[in-house]
Amino acid sequence: MDTVLTSCIASVPDTLLPIAAPAATPQQNRALQVRDLGVQPYEAAWAYQESVLADTLERKKQNRDAIERGESPVPTPNYLLLCEHPHVYTLGKSGKPEHLLLNEAGLAHHGATFHRINRGGDITYHGPGQLVGYPILDLDNFFTDIHRYLRVLEEAVILTLADFGVSAGRIAGLTGVWLDWKEGAPNPRKICAMGVKCSRWVTMHGFALNVNTDLSYFSHIIPCGIDDKAVASLQQELGRAVPLTEVAARLVPHLMALLRATPTEE
Repeated sequence: MDTVLTSCIASVPDTLLPIAAPAATPQQNRALQVRDLGVQPYEAAWAYQESVLADTLERKKQNRDAIERGESPVPTPNYLLLCEHPHVYTLGKSGKPEHLLLNEAGLAHHGATFHRINRGGDITYHGPGQLVGYPILDLDNFFTDIHRYLRVLEEAVILTLADFGVSAGRIAGLTGVWLDWKEGAPNPRKICAMGVKCSRWVTMHGFALNVNTDLSYFSHIIPCGIDDKAVASLQQELGRAVPLTEVAARLVPHLMALLRATPTEE
Protein backbone atom coordinates (compact mmCIF):
# COMPACT_ATOMS: atom_id res chain seq x y z
CA MET A 1 0.00 0.00 0.00
CA ASP A 2 1.35 3.39 -1.05
CA THR A 3 -0.60 6.49 -0.08
CA VAL A 4 0.29 10.09 -0.95
CA LEU A 5 -1.39 13.04 0.77
CA THR A 6 -1.20 16.76 0.87
CA SER A 7 0.57 17.99 3.68
CA CYS A 8 11.91 16.51 28.00
CA ILE A 9 8.20 15.69 26.99
CA ALA A 10 5.53 18.37 26.89
CA SER A 11 2.04 17.65 28.23
CA VAL A 12 -0.91 17.25 25.86
CA PRO A 13 -4.03 19.28 26.72
CA ASP A 14 -7.18 17.16 27.15
CA THR A 15 -8.76 18.87 24.15
CA LEU A 16 -6.06 17.40 21.90
CA LEU A 17 -6.37 13.79 23.03
CA PRO A 18 -8.58 12.76 20.09
CA ILE A 19 -5.70 13.88 17.83
CA ALA A 20 -2.87 12.47 19.90
CA ALA A 21 -1.83 8.83 19.73
CA PRO A 22 -3.54 6.39 22.09
CA ALA A 23 -1.51 4.63 24.76
CA ALA A 24 1.03 2.21 23.31
CA THR A 25 0.47 -1.52 23.27
CA PRO A 26 3.31 -3.89 24.25
CA GLN A 27 3.96 -4.56 20.55
CA GLN A 28 4.41 -0.89 19.63
CA ASN A 29 7.80 0.80 19.66
CA ARG A 30 7.33 4.49 20.48
CA ALA A 31 11.05 5.34 20.60
CA LEU A 32 11.74 8.28 18.26
CA GLN A 33 15.22 9.27 17.14
CA VAL A 34 15.73 12.88 16.05
CA ARG A 35 18.49 13.51 13.51
CA ASP A 36 19.56 17.05 12.64
CA LEU A 37 20.90 16.93 9.09
CA GLY A 38 21.77 20.64 8.95
CA VAL A 39 21.73 22.29 5.52
CA GLN A 40 21.12 19.61 2.91
CA PRO A 41 20.57 19.76 -0.86
CA TYR A 42 17.06 18.52 -1.54
CA GLU A 43 18.25 15.53 -3.59
CA ALA A 44 20.52 14.34 -0.78
CA ALA A 45 17.79 14.59 1.86
CA TRP A 46 15.30 12.80 -0.41
CA ALA A 47 17.77 9.97 -1.08
CA TYR A 48 18.45 9.66 2.64
CA GLN A 49 14.73 9.43 3.38
CA GLU A 50 14.32 6.73 0.73
CA SER A 51 17.20 4.76 2.25
CA VAL A 52 15.76 4.91 5.78
CA LEU A 53 12.29 4.06 4.44
CA ALA A 54 13.64 1.04 2.55
CA ASP A 55 15.45 -0.23 5.66
CA THR A 56 12.26 0.08 7.73
CA LEU A 57 10.15 -1.68 5.11
CA GLU A 58 12.71 -4.49 4.95
CA ARG A 59 12.53 -4.82 8.74
CA LYS A 60 8.74 -5.10 8.50
CA LYS A 61 9.07 -7.83 5.86
CA GLN A 62 11.57 -9.72 8.01
CA ASN A 63 9.20 -9.42 10.96
CA ARG A 64 6.31 -10.88 8.96
CA ASP A 65 8.51 -13.83 8.00
CA ALA A 66 9.67 -14.24 11.61
CA ILE A 67 6.10 -14.32 12.90
CA GLU A 68 5.21 -17.01 10.35
CA ARG A 69 8.12 -19.08 11.70
CA GLY A 70 6.89 -18.55 15.25
CA GLU A 71 9.76 -16.19 16.13
CA SER A 72 9.61 -12.82 17.89
CA PRO A 73 9.70 -9.72 15.63
CA VAL A 74 12.31 -6.97 16.02
CA PRO A 75 10.76 -3.53 16.73
CA THR A 76 10.71 -1.14 13.78
CA PRO A 77 12.46 2.22 14.30
CA ASN A 78 11.01 5.73 14.07
CA TYR A 79 12.91 8.83 12.98
CA LEU A 80 12.43 12.57 12.71
CA LEU A 81 14.87 14.14 10.24
CA LEU A 82 15.28 17.91 10.57
CA CYS A 83 17.05 20.02 7.96
CA GLU A 84 17.21 23.22 5.95
CA HIS A 85 17.41 23.29 2.14
CA PRO A 86 18.96 25.61 -0.43
CA HIS A 87 16.37 27.24 -2.72
CA VAL A 88 14.26 24.52 -4.33
CA TYR A 89 10.75 24.01 -5.69
CA THR A 90 9.12 20.58 -5.42
CA LEU A 91 6.02 19.33 -7.22
CA GLY A 92 3.91 16.54 -5.71
CA LYS A 93 2.25 13.73 -7.64
CA SER A 94 -1.09 15.55 -7.82
CA GLY A 95 0.46 18.90 -8.74
CA LYS A 96 0.31 20.87 -11.96
CA PRO A 97 3.59 21.85 -13.68
CA GLU A 98 2.09 25.19 -14.73
CA HIS A 99 2.00 26.20 -11.06
CA LEU A 100 5.74 26.82 -11.38
CA LEU A 101 5.98 30.30 -12.91
CA LEU A 102 9.70 30.14 -13.77
CA ASN A 103 11.44 28.56 -16.75
CA GLU A 104 14.91 27.04 -16.53
CA ALA A 105 16.57 30.40 -16.99
CA GLY A 106 14.39 31.90 -14.27
CA LEU A 107 15.26 29.09 -11.87
CA ALA A 108 18.95 29.62 -12.54
CA HIS A 109 18.61 33.39 -12.06
CA HIS A 110 17.12 32.84 -8.60
CA GLY A 111 19.59 30.11 -7.67
CA ALA A 112 16.82 27.53 -7.37
CA THR A 113 16.28 23.97 -8.55
CA PHE A 114 13.07 22.08 -9.36
CA HIS A 115 12.10 18.47 -8.62
CA ARG A 116 9.06 16.29 -9.26
CA ILE A 117 8.67 14.08 -6.19
CA ASN A 118 6.52 11.26 -4.82
CA ARG A 119 4.68 13.02 -1.97
CA GLY A 120 1.13 14.26 -2.11
CA GLY A 121 0.14 17.86 -2.71
CA ASP A 122 1.00 20.41 -5.35
CA ILE A 123 4.02 22.70 -5.65
CA THR A 124 5.88 24.26 -2.75
CA TYR A 125 9.12 26.03 -1.97
CA HIS A 126 11.95 25.13 0.40
CA GLY A 127 14.84 27.40 1.21
CA PRO A 128 17.12 29.02 3.78
CA GLY A 129 15.39 30.00 7.00
CA GLN A 130 12.77 27.27 6.72
CA LEU A 131 12.57 24.40 9.22
CA VAL A 132 11.87 21.19 7.32
CA GLY A 133 10.86 18.01 9.14
CA TYR A 134 10.75 14.53 7.64
CA PRO A 135 9.21 12.02 10.07
CA ILE A 136 9.89 8.45 8.97
CA LEU A 137 7.52 6.62 11.28
CA ASP A 138 6.04 3.16 11.26
CA LEU A 139 2.45 4.14 11.99
CA ASP A 140 1.82 0.58 13.18
CA ASN A 141 3.68 1.82 16.27
CA PHE A 142 1.21 4.67 16.78
CA PHE A 143 -2.09 4.50 14.85
CA THR A 144 -2.92 3.49 11.30
CA ASP A 145 -4.77 6.61 10.21
CA ILE A 146 -3.00 8.90 7.74
CA HIS A 147 -5.48 11.75 8.20
CA ARG A 148 -5.00 11.65 11.95
CA TYR A 149 -1.25 11.67 11.36
CA LEU A 150 -1.51 14.88 9.34
CA ARG A 151 -3.55 16.46 12.12
CA VAL A 152 -0.81 15.50 14.61
CA LEU A 153 1.82 17.23 12.47
CA GLU A 154 -0.39 20.31 12.19
CA GLU A 155 -1.05 20.36 15.93
CA ALA A 156 2.66 20.16 16.76
CA VAL A 157 3.26 23.24 14.60
CA ILE A 158 0.24 25.08 16.03
CA LEU A 159 1.49 24.49 19.58
CA THR A 160 5.00 25.57 18.60
CA LEU A 161 3.76 28.84 17.12
CA ALA A 162 1.69 29.45 20.25
CA ASP A 163 4.93 29.22 22.26
CA PHE A 164 6.09 32.28 20.30
CA GLY A 165 2.82 34.12 20.82
CA VAL A 166 1.51 33.46 17.30
CA SER A 167 -2.04 32.16 16.98
CA ALA A 168 -2.43 29.58 14.19
CA GLY A 169 -4.98 27.00 13.12
CA ARG A 170 -6.53 25.02 10.29
CA ILE A 171 -8.72 25.85 7.32
CA ALA A 172 -11.21 23.13 6.42
CA GLY A 173 -10.13 21.18 3.36
CA LEU A 174 -6.65 22.76 3.20
CA THR A 175 -3.86 20.71 4.77
CA GLY A 176 -1.24 22.75 6.62
CA VAL A 177 -1.11 25.46 9.26
CA TRP A 178 -2.56 28.92 8.72
CA LEU A 179 -2.66 32.37 10.29
CA ASP A 180 -5.92 34.35 10.28
CA TRP A 181 -7.57 31.00 9.61
CA LYS A 182 -10.97 31.69 11.16
CA GLU A 183 -13.89 32.09 8.78
CA GLY A 184 -14.22 35.67 7.64
CA ALA A 185 -10.66 36.65 8.57
CA PRO A 186 -9.35 39.25 6.09
CA ASN A 187 -5.92 37.78 5.29
CA PRO A 188 -5.59 34.00 5.69
CA ARG A 189 -1.99 32.95 5.00
CA LYS A 190 -0.10 29.69 5.20
CA ILE A 191 2.90 29.46 7.48
CA CYS A 192 3.52 25.70 7.24
CA ALA A 193 3.02 23.41 4.25
CA MET A 194 2.70 19.63 4.48
CA GLY A 195 2.85 16.69 2.10
CA VAL A 196 3.48 13.05 2.95
CA LYS A 197 3.82 9.61 1.46
CA CYS A 198 2.93 6.40 3.30
CA SER A 199 4.16 2.94 2.24
CA ARG A 200 2.84 -0.02 4.25
CA TRP A 201 2.13 2.48 7.02
CA VAL A 202 5.69 3.88 6.99
CA THR A 203 5.75 7.63 6.35
CA MET A 204 8.15 9.94 4.56
CA HIS A 205 8.27 13.62 3.50
CA GLY A 206 6.57 15.89 6.03
CA PHE A 207 6.32 19.59 6.87
CA ALA A 208 8.03 22.90 6.01
CA LEU A 209 7.63 25.70 8.56
CA ASN A 210 8.50 29.22 7.41
CA VAL A 211 10.65 30.71 10.15
CA ASN A 212 13.02 33.26 8.58
CA THR A 213 12.09 32.37 5.02
CA ASP A 214 12.47 34.81 2.11
CA LEU A 215 8.80 34.85 1.13
CA SER A 216 9.51 36.48 -2.25
CA TYR A 217 10.36 33.01 -3.56
CA PHE A 218 6.71 32.02 -3.20
CA SER A 219 5.81 34.67 -5.80
CA HIS A 220 7.30 32.41 -8.47
CA ILE A 221 4.77 29.62 -7.87
CA ILE A 222 1.10 29.14 -7.07
CA PRO A 223 1.78 27.66 -3.61
CA CYS A 224 0.07 24.29 -3.17
CA GLY A 225 -2.11 25.27 -6.14
CA ILE A 226 -3.90 27.91 -4.03
CA ASP A 227 -3.97 31.29 -5.77
CA ASP A 228 -6.22 33.30 -3.42
CA LYS A 229 -4.27 33.09 -0.14
CA ALA A 230 -0.91 34.44 1.00
CA VAL A 231 2.07 32.93 2.81
CA ALA A 232 3.66 33.98 6.09
CA SER A 233 6.74 33.45 8.22
CA LEU A 234 7.45 33.57 11.94
CA GLN A 235 9.97 36.35 11.35
CA GLN A 236 7.35 38.41 9.53
CA GLU A 237 4.86 37.98 12.36
CA LEU A 238 7.30 38.74 15.18
CA GLY A 239 9.34 41.41 13.42
CA ARG A 240 12.58 39.61 14.26
CA ALA A 241 14.55 36.59 13.15
CA VAL A 242 14.27 33.43 15.24
CA PRO A 243 17.02 30.77 15.28
CA LEU A 244 15.81 27.54 13.68
CA THR A 245 17.35 25.63 16.58
CA GLU A 246 15.07 27.51 18.97
CA VAL A 247 11.99 26.60 16.93
CA ALA A 248 13.06 22.97 16.65
CA ALA A 249 13.64 22.83 20.41
CA ARG A 250 9.99 23.79 20.87
CA LEU A 251 8.51 21.66 18.10
CA VAL A 252 10.17 18.33 18.87
CA PRO A 253 8.71 17.98 22.41
CA HIS A 254 5.24 18.85 21.14
CA LEU A 255 5.45 16.19 18.43
CA MET A 256 6.84 13.68 20.93
CA ALA A 257 3.93 14.34 23.28
CA LEU A 258 1.26 14.07 20.58
CA LEU A 259 2.73 10.78 19.38
CA ARG A 260 3.27 9.60 22.96
CA ALA A 261 6.82 8.91 21.86
CA THR A 262 10.03 8.75 23.85
CA PRO A 263 13.39 10.14 22.70
CA THR A 264 16.15 7.71 21.89
CA GLU A 265 19.80 7.87 20.88
CA GLU A 266 21.42 6.19 17.84
